[in-house]
Amino acid sequence: MDKLLIRGGRQLHGEVRISGAKNAALPELCAALLTAEPVTLQNVPRLQDVTTMLTLLRNMGVDVERDDHGNVRIDAGKLSSPEAPYELVKTMRASVLALGPLLARFGEATVSLPGGCAIGSRPVDQHIKGMQAMGADIVVEHGYMIAKLPKGQERLKGASIRTDMVTVTGTENFLMAAALAEGDTVLENAAQEPEITDLAEMLIKMGARIEGHGTSRIVIHGVEKLHGCTHQVVADRIEAGTFLCAVAATGGEVVLRHGRADHLEAVIDKLRDAGASVAAVDDGIRIQSHNRLTAQSFRTTEYPGFPTDMQAQFMALNAIAEGPSKITETIFENRFMHVNELVRLGAKIQVDGRFAVVEGVEKLSGAVVMATDLRASASLVIAGLVADGETIVDRIYHLDRGYDQMEAKLRAIGADIERVR
Repeated sequence: MDKLLIRGGRQLHGEVRISGAKNAALPELCAALLTAEPVTLQNVPRLQDVTTMLTLLRNMGVDVERDDHGNVRIDAGKLSSPEAPYELVKTMRASVLALGPLLARFGEATVSLPGGCAIGSRPVDQHIKGMQAMGADIVVEHGYMIAKLPKGQERLKGASIRTDMVTVTGTENFLMAAALAEGDTVLENAAQEPEITDLAEMLIKMGARIEGHGTSRIVIHGVEKLHGCTHQVVADRIEAGTFLCAVAATGGEVVLRHGRADHLEAVIDKLRDAGASVAAVDDGIRIQSHNRLTAQSFRTTEYPGFPTDMQAQFMALNAIAEGPSKITETIFENRFMHVNELVRLGAKIQVDGRFAVVEGVEKLSGAVVMATDLRASASLVIAGLVADGETIVDRIYHLDRGYDQMEAKLRAIGADIERVR
């Protein structure tokens, strides 16, 4: 099992290229199921979750071609098996995104209940309720969602869908399903993340009629057929935010090429309040950090608020910043599992339910730590970059699910980090 060996204490300088967003690429790969014509996605990151999704598509009978330049061509014209089996999707909760496209185009779908990171419950009941509102019959048996259109019904029906909570994957599933539904679908309480806007823009290129994406109310006018397209995956705002926190913690000056400052306003505001200099530049973001920063309290919430996917990384920054801070996690009930590992490195953190109180210390000391989920992995890497001595981060397969060659990118800007196989 691979590990990362980090020798801390080095500032970071130079440029980093931000990869395409995992959370946009995965639904967009599924969106290619909506048409019998080829779809080409550009800027697709090389991640384990993406590889798993491509394997899933091939298992369905989809023709998939991938090159070394981030391009993936998907041809679902001869799809033979509208099923996402547990064996292929047990490590990836994004598998649920196959439900809407398969049901919309083929009138049936069998999709395993998803797995993924152990950071709290991610109920699929909202997906099921939405598809039922559009006329599908769905039962859950033996760990699978089995969905079909009623006898005599050829297409999903447009509907008004208001979810009980803001759900990103739910909004994406409904967007894709409604694109081929008969009539209009209105999504209330829709998620507003940039990845959803990017998915909607791809669907529009395919011939979908969508209004209001990027707001909490999206209207989809169903069409009978979609066609192929070429689409570039939006830059990964969480990868960009992770590198911003890394530079803020270690000190230095780095430009994040393709980073989108307008997608990270909540995080950038906190970094500026902490004392870092962050500015949008041509095709990127520049960050400068030369002094010990001031700890910042924050509360995670849905976009455009502070993202839960940046909570662990900013906690690592607060751990070595000056002063106390309070972090409130409102999205997932079990997302402080990185705390015990940060404490092993010398951080002072107390957890009480959904609250964590961090008392900044002047320095951390290297130790062996274990990653528990994707973003926790990133927080441990950041902590290792500033800790005295050597830090070993174990179980980095979590990291590989969401970061494209993270150690190589960090090494290129001055970090002393290597993968130990």
